[in-house]
Amino acid sequence: MYEDKVLVCKECNNEFVFTAGEQEFYAEKGFVNEPQRCKSCRDKRKAAAKAPREMHDAVCAQCGKDCKVPFEPKEDRPVYCSECFAKLSEEKANEESE
Repeated sequence: MYEDKVLVCKECNNEFVFTAGEQEFYAEKGFVNEPQRCKSCRDKRKAAAKAPREMHDAVCAQCGKDCKVPFEPKEDRPVYCSECFAKLSEEKANEESE
């Protein structure tokens, strides 16, 4: 039913194959337009659309290690490194299941 098609990427002008399997997938999802960009260019666009996370320096309230967190630490709230946070989360889950 479907056959592989060679398309030209509108970003880099390189040829790429729109496979029969991809065409079938597009049809199942109801997509009517063929892809206009190769996988590499699509991935670049997706990455560019995501805002990079700003990381902030902090000190773990449990073990005292320096760490980085994806939010602005507040003076009135404890901050934990990933290891201590995981331990505390596990302990809390265990308490709730008892």
